[in-house]
Amino acid sequence: MGMFDDAVPGGNITKPLMVALGALLVGKMLSGSSAPAEAQAPLPQPGAAPQGGGLMGGLGGLLDKLTNAGHGSTVSSWLGSGQNEPIQPTQLQSALGQTTIADLARHAGISEQELLAQLSQTLPGVVDKLTPNGRVPPPNEIQSVWNRA
Repeated sequence: MGMFDDAVPGGNITKPLMVALGALLVGKMLSGSSAPAEAQAPLPQPGAAPQGGGLMGGLGGLLDKLTNAGHGSTVSSWLGSGQNEPIQPTQLQSALGQTTIADLARHAGISEQELLAQLSQTLPGVVDKLTPNGRVPPPNEIQSVWNRA
């Protein structure tokens, strides 16, 4: 994923994680089929245009979901300058919901535990990269960045 490699501990985003991040942030799936997600739009088919900017309503929706689950100071650290606070896999699971995690893991082709472990390590750096100067870009900008990655 090139441009995000320095956002990830170890410097490498795997294809399964790209699938999960793409579904969360821009509605882009590299493989899999449509399946309903917890009170959200269905996961899109490969190559389908994103609906609402991603599974959780794009980056803004994802950050809102995390903030509403009590992780506002963590999310703020990802948006601001300085060190990004970590988020634990169990915190992500609680915030995103079991159905969403199960759907993402199935589409990514990895276990739920592996998905949560990788997302918890990767999400702070990816969000930091996507939000220069603390500005959450609109879904079309994120899609453009994602397509170049």
